[in-house]
Amino acid sequence: MQIELKGRNVPVTDELREHVRKRFAKVDRQVNDSAQLEVELFRERNPSVPDKERVDVTLYMKGITLRASDNSRDMRHAIHLCEQELSRQVKRHCDKRRKRREFRHHESFGAEGASVTI
Repeated sequence: MQIELKGRNVPVTDELREHVRKRFAKVDRQVNDSAQLEVELFRERNPSVPDKERVDVTLYMKGITLRASDNSRDMRHAIHLCEQELSRQVKRHCDKRRKRREFRHHESFGAEGASVTI
């Protein structure tokens, strides 16, 4: 999985890059190598906004695009929340594909079994 990290009003340090890479390692194991992950880090400059740190994550996979966004007072916590949400979405998508594949597989066995017994 390719990870692209962008910062708006936030300096993208090597420490942040490493944190994002470690956090999204679970998602990396769930998707294939052609997937692209785009992580955007924002810092709101409005003093009336309590959760100034915002993270938007977009995962581009074959045939589907998954998105997660979260705000927090700490950038690392916002990254963690986005990772959890995206991981849940990826798991749901993979389970849905697996169930469809199993259903077609069982359906084809049922049709072949019926034709053999007749």
